[in-house]
Amino acid sequence: MPGNARSHPGDTRPRPWPIVAKDDGNVIIEFALIAPILLVLIINILDFSLLIWARMQVDYSAQMGAQAAYKTCSTGTLPATTNCASLTTAVTTAAQATSLGTAVTLVSGYPSETYYCVSGTTLQSVGAYSSPPSPFNCSAAGSASTTPGDYIEVDVTYAYAPTFSGLSLASAQTLTATAIQRLN
Repeated sequence: MPGNARSHPGDTRPRPWPIVAKDDGNVIIEFALIAPILLVLIINILDFSLLIWARMQVDYSAQMGAQAAYKTCSTGTLPATTNCASLTTAVTTAAQATSLGTAVTLVSGYPSETYYCVSGTTLQSVGAYSSPPSPFNCSAAGSASTTPGDYIEVDVTYAYAPTFSGLSLASAQTLTATAIQRLN
């Protein structure tokens, strides 16, 4: 306070400019300490989001392949795996029509065909297309008066790699999906 003036409680002294400027550096130091943690957190959120998205796309690829098998071969003579010449091409094209494209591959040996009977809320396998059930009914599933359905199974795979493999907790992995569609 200037001169002889007495200071009263609550009075503050004006601070010179250089002292105020020294406080501004604390924010930069705090940000420098927190920024790497935030960056790693954001990178992991991104990689896990991409992993979940890829998982959904692989499931969708298998479903699209099974639906393509139905659309292409259900009206022809069954079994489709031997009597429908364009089955594998139709399934592969449909499975690769998702945003993952040709990175989605059809598992070797698929599409496959199996006879199933409905048993409650599940499907019970009763024979392969090469060896149909004998007798040709669902007696093995507890319903001798029901005819088994001809189902096609499509299995696909996709090799997922995280975008930021060095910083991400998500690991590279092979994603697989299966879809089953009744043909008759």
